[in-house]
Amino acid sequence: MPLPEPIAALIAALNRLPGIGPRSAERIALHLVQAEPDRVRQLAQSILDARERIRLCETCGALTEESPCDICRDARRDVSLVCLVEQPVDILSIEKSGTFRGKYHVLGGKISPLDGVEPEDLRIAELEARLEKEPVREVVIALGTDVEGDATAFYLAKRLARPGLKITRIAHGLPAGAGLEFADELTLSRALEGRREMQ
Repeated sequence: MPLPEPIAALIAALNRLPGIGPRSAERIALHLVQAEPDRVRQLAQSILDARERIRLCETCGALTEESPCDICRDARRDVSLVCLVEQPVDILSIEKSGTFRGKYHVLGGKISPLDGVEPEDLRIAELEARLEKEPVREVVIALGTDVEGDATAFYLAKRLARPGLKITRIAHGLPAGAGLEFADELTLSRALEGRREMQ
């Protein structure tokens, strides 16, 4: 028996979410259509509220309700240290490790000419503006170890090079070809502690 169209549409929508395959999407959809209406309304409202209230920090690019974000406003953070990440979710991963006490800057992607992503498509100019205004002494490049991550890291090391600024990259304790969101706290902690200067 074919599924009713609303259920099929819900499964298709859920299947487009990261980490949810066809079987999981089907299980979730079937659970939702059989759940109490109030619980489904509450879930839908939570999704809408989060989407409407969360935005990117104007300074670092992190997910936040207020801009600048809590990390940018935190006076206990080391302003001389900026960790460069690909996406806002990477900040959450590093923060879980409890190791890093500096500030962050989200690039918004990595250089990938095959996908049409060039340096000017990333938040590099905003980073350079921060380097002019803030007393940054070290930029930690915390990008994945895939081809695009390596290329972006080397490009940034050259472009950001200036007297008095140390450019490091986290150690390669991360699985090759994987993003930060897949690393556990211990791996991230060791990768940050073992960062090295880029030439």
